[in-house]
Amino acid sequence: MNPGKAIQNKINGVKQNFADYKKLDSRDKKTYWKEFFLNNALYILLIVAIIYTYIQNSNFLSAASIVNIISLSAANLPIACGIAGCIVLTGTDLSAGRVVGLTACITASLMQSVSYATKMFPNLPVLPIPLVILIVLLVGGIVGWVNGFFVAKFQLHPFIVTLATQLIVYGLLLMYIMINGNNGQPLSGLDQHFNDVVKGSVISFNAGGARIAIPNYVWLAALIVIIMWFVWNKTTFGKNMFAVGSNPEAAKVSGVNVMRTTILVHTLAGAMYGLTGFIESSRIGSNTANTGLNYECDAIAACVIGGVSFVGGTGKISGVVLGVFLLRIIFVALNFLSINMNMQYVIKGLIILVACAIDMRKYLVRK
Repeated sequence: MNPGKAIQNKINGVKQNFADYKKLDSRDKKTYWKEFFLNNALYILLIVAIIYTYIQNSNFLSAASIVNIISLSAANLPIACGIAGCIVLTGTDLSAGRVVGLTACITASLMQSVSYATKMFPNLPVLPIPLVILIVLLVGGIVGWVNGFFVAKFQLHPFIVTLATQLIVYGLLLMYIMINGNNGQPLSGLDQHFNDVVKGSVISFNAGGARIAIPNYVWLAALIVIIMWFVWNKTTFGKNMFAVGSNPEAAKVSGVNVMRTTILVHTLAGAMYGLTGFIESSRIGSNTANTGLNYECDAIAACVIGGVSFVGGTGKISGVVLGVFLLRIIFVALNFLSINMNMQYVIKGLIILVACAIDMRKYLVRK
């Protein structure tokens, strides 16, 4: 569709909605605003929190802080894009964080500098970066394939399947970091070229008398978002995914291979977790068995905030990106307000609970 025509259609839609609103009587108008505030309560609270944080600490919206928020969001975009597909199928993926941890440690072990004293594989040269990317895509994809196969073949609930694979992957991770006498020590001492490629910067600017750099993985995350948008919106696979998420029986009658689609969605999700692990290995710099812990919680919360519904068949990549950014803004704001770390876990949990409650309420109202 022509961009100009799309904008005009949106403007016409807004005008029509306004005209419809003017026709409502006073009682219906009150109901309209009540529904508006209830359905958008989380967004309103987020905006209030941003304004309050800025009033308390003006550095919150400084150039350096904004770039930091963008960088932190970019690191979490691949896992969110992956897990969003599982949610579209009315499922979830509890193994995501542990797959990130496993692939991060695999990446770190393969990209340690040859001169590093405690290199896990001392006789192994630093591997080419494209090869390492293929390895983590393969590892993540295998875990995703296993998830999808058991969900599709045996009609098991994704919660149970991914809970099981979460434990399996964590066990494999613990065994992996023990091999070759590493004994669970953090995997660090990464090759400088690898760090330059992932978290180095080709674009930087001056702001407030300081040089602010945009990490390269931001552009990698942007590329992943573009690819996922194309897959969701312009491919038969994407259309089949939404069809299966909306009504698997109707999709099957329409000729969609439900089992194949379910497996592919989970496999793609696993590949996204692998890319997240690849980015995190360099971004963190020192990888342990705790790398990736609870990443799936943030990703799920971001997806729900961004409009990916647990009732299935609903969601947009643009919404996922928005959800990731909004959630990261809140987390950064909590740090600026010096909120206790323990309390931050409580707030994260409340955000997930409220987001899911609002999502289900919208579904029940439509139903």
